[in-house]
Amino acid sequence: MARESKREVIIDGAVGIFAELGYYKATTALVAKAAGVTQPYVFHFFKNKEELFMAVIERAMNRIYDTFAEVEAPADQLSESMGDAFMRILETHRDETLMVMQAYVIAEPEIRAYVRSRFSFIHDTLKAKYERAGLTPGDAGAAASKFIGMGLLITLSQVLELPDIVCFKDESS
Repeated sequence: MARESKREVIIDGAVGIFAELGYYKATTALVAKAAGVTQPYVFHFFKNKEELFMAVIERAMNRIYDTFAEVEAPADQLSESMGDAFMRILETHRDETLMVMQAYVIAEPEIRAYVRSRFSFIHDTLKAKYERAGLTPGDAGAAASKFIGMGLLITLSQVLELPDIVCFKDESS
């Protein structure tokens, strides 16, 4: 097995452990067991749990970024098209996606700074996508913020199993 694929096997194992137990309860020993390797082997690739967690988040954020980058639609359909893409990622990579959308609550300074930079990058990327679709910079920024906010709300509804909190249609119409 190549070095990069062994690293990916460890990240795969880490996703499940972090998703199930959260950052603070997860251990590198549990990750090693889930990945079918020894704990020292985990440390061969990652200097500590923080670095491993950030690798998991990086892979997930890159997947989200790549998915949104592929979406092309007119301004009036862009949010819906990217929302559909987000829901597909949530179906196919649920644990990863839920981790990303909750990663901002980790208080470790290095993780917090990393997650902040990645969310900022995604926001800037979405804003630019809305601008290319024809929105003004102010409207594009607002659309990007609303889109991320909706993603966070969808994640909340998934984690807490409250699908009704994502309904915005006026039921009286």
